[in-house]
Amino acid sequence: MNYAEIKECDIANGVGVRTSLFVSGCRHRCPGCFNEVAWNFAAGEPFGQDVADRIVESLRTPYVDGLSVLGGEPLEPENQAVLAPFLERVRAEAPTKDIWLWTGFVWEDLACDACRAHTEDLDRILSCLHVLVDGPFVEAQKDITLRFRGSANQRLIDVAASLEAGEVVPWQDGSFFSKRSW
Repeated sequence: MNYAEIKECDIANGVGVRTSLFVSGCRHRCPGCFNEVAWNFAAGEPFGQDVADRIVESLRTPYVDGLSVLGGEPLEPENQAVLAPFLERVRAEAPTKDIWLWTGFVWEDLACDACRAHTEDLDRILSCLHVLVDGPFVEAQKDITLRFRGSANQRLIDVAASLEAGEVVPWQDGSFFSKRSW
């Protein structure tokens, strides 16, 4: 797996201050995608032990709230074999940090054996996530007022609750953003 970029102290991709990993490779090729350069599986640099160590170390910083994994497409089969053990490591070594992942696949398709994202590593990845932002970017539904996603069709999913319920459970934002006091 290659990665296109790592952003430490990112405040745009999830709640709080985050370390964001942008993996390379995407077959969705959504028109209007904000990160077209990451469509190429060869974009960027190889994701090796040194890169994993750097990210885990960044998560030890007290003000960093978690890890965000974007792309490209993290759930392309080529990326999953590297992401699964890495995310398990993050959960083990940074248990107080949350993990968010953006995918162009929708939750319901991820459960289907026919989905190209359905690999032996998919369940391992999902079990590590706190929030999954699902669905392709749809330019006709672009909405810059939405938090943490680019188009209205995309959902923020509470992964643990959804796995337990057997259906999509929306992620609930904290009270600071759910109630306006002004």
